[in-house]
Amino acid sequence: MQITQCLHAALLVTDLQRAEEFYGNVLGLSKSTARNLNFPGTWYQIGEFQLHLIVAPTVPSQIQNPEKWGRNPHISFAVDDLDIAKQRLTAHNYPIQTSASGRSALFTKDPDNNIIELSQI
Repeated sequence: MQITQCLHAALLVTDLQRAEEFYGNVLGLSKSTARNLNFPGTWYQIGEFQLHLIVAPTVPSQIQNPEKWGRNPHISFAVDDLDIAKQRLTAHNYPIQTSASGRSALFTKDPDNNIIELSQI
């Protein structure tokens, strides 16, 4: 067996409208209309990759290292301008932690505390 690409990742969210505000409006992701869901959730298309948000009654915290967010389960997205991403997150009152490695990257948390990495590559 040879894995050839990653197709999608799924994150749990408790409030779909609040999550759509973050992923659609703050991060600027485009919803995918390629799939119809028979349960609460939504898909976002990012190039050939999809992010699936699934509504759940609760989202268990996976944060084991609160001092360094990048050392916890997270999903990473490439951005063309990290400064603009930082300004946008700050304007919407989302927390930011810069990468401890010194890379051009930052971490934030969505409304359910899922950690998101944004890297300028």
